[in-house]
Amino acid sequence: MFLIFFWSPALFSCHMKDFIKAVQQVEDENPELEAVEVLRMLRRTAHLNDAFVQHFLPDAGSSGPELDADLSGYLQRAVQHRVLEGAREEGVVLAPDGMTVAVGPLLLGIEAGFLSTIPGRVPGLYQLTLAGNLGVSIRRRSENGEPLGTDGCWDNLTAPHVFTLSDTASTLTAAQVHGGMDGVILGKEVSAKAGESVKLSSLLTDYYLHQLDARGMDGAPRLISRRRRELFKVLVAPPVLIRQVAKSMELREKLEGRVKMEVRQKRRLMAAVKETMKEFVHVFMECPPIIARCTWGAAPYIGTPTLLSLPLTYLFIHHTASPSQPCLTFEQCSADMRSMQRFHQEERGWDDIGYSFVAGSDGNVYEGRGWKWQGAHTGGYNSKGYGVSFIGDYTSTLPSQHAMALVRDQLASCAVAGGRLVSSYILKGHRQMVSTSCPGNTFYKEITTWGHYQVDKG
Repeated sequence: MFLIFFWSPALFSCHMKDFIKAVQQVEDENPELEAVEVLRMLRRTAHLNDAFVQHFLPDAGSSGPELDADLSGYLQRAVQHRVLEGAREEGVVLAPDGMTVAVGPLLLGIEAGFLSTIPGRVPGLYQLTLAGNLGVSIRRRSENGEPLGTDGCWDNLTAPHVFTLSDTASTLTAAQVHGGMDGVILGKEVSAKAGESVKLSSLLTDYYLHQLDARGMDGAPRLISRRRRELFKVLVAPPVLIRQVAKSMELREKLEGRVKMEVRQKRRLMAAVKETMKEFVHVFMECPPIIARCTWGAAPYIGTPTLLSLPLTYLFIHHTASPSQPCLTFEQCSADMRSMQRFHQEERGWDDIGYSFVAGSDGNVYEGRGWKWQGAHTGGYNSKGYGVSFIGDYTSTLPSQHAMALVRDQLASCAVAGGRLVSSYILKGHRQMVSTSCPGNTFYKEITTWGHYQVDKG
């Protein structure tokens, strides 16, 4: 018995798994095409073929295999990046890791990787994926003071269709950064395996759709999107990225026929490059991936939140006890966050979920009350420190090593570097401040070995 698949736009959302299905359909309908030819077809469909792109990649052309009109329309919307009225961002998809990814820079990086002739060396990789967009953003920031890396919210987490930015002025969104980082990672990967036959849909499936087992990230393979930041940091040193951004800006000037900048103007622009890249490195390389409230589906805060006076002195460690099991997916962790928020608001009568942040075992940190607002996590000390909880009951077991490192090493250093925690902050378990078993006997014993732990109650 044969099943015939019929394309229906209604069945396909702006979720990465649906984009991969669309790519697979292109491959199935054109089995003679190599991966690089499929990528070129996608680039042609999305009109991703301007002079900057053609400086590094072959002309995508205007002819080739014809796609079904609905399939072509879906792929164009999925790949062609733009921000419409009402701050609606198109050309982005929701990845299973909880991050929103711009598809264009992702595909450009992979295509550049396939075209490389020397394994590991990919001409144009950084400019096509990230540096080019960073250069455009920096130029506009120097003129208008626009924000860097604006994120947003999806209309639906299961079948997302509309993504709305929190700031319409941003010329470089968080989705473009994530797509650029993934383009660098996968472009380098396919270049290193030059000569191997790889299907684009298989490459994307392995990277984005890998399912964790009970070990969480401790048992995860190297090349998955949940490791995006750690993979990117290994591949790209900040000074290298700064040089690539400067090169991209010079190339755009040349391609657009602009008059060569005066020395003073060039120095001013390079100062802006260094300042923006310092911010970029902090947000996207030093800090862990943090899932925003609207992304996990938070209900509104009840009443008026209290602003914290920063920097704070304490970092308090908790476990949730209920939910008692670690969460291994963005969907489950988000559901756990919503469940805890309902309990805290409806059963305990609090204004919001009590914790400042919550660590899952899926590779993410989840925003509770966040950096700016006072939480309800450690009686008598809510105005003096952040409360960070780990999803699960850790009375007799430990969170994953990866989850602990996210908080101990990355979230804490992110807080210090961002002026939210003092550099000499004090780390304590919840039980040291109030009468509770939290964060569980086994986990509490573990945190006594962490840097900044202080044994006394003061």
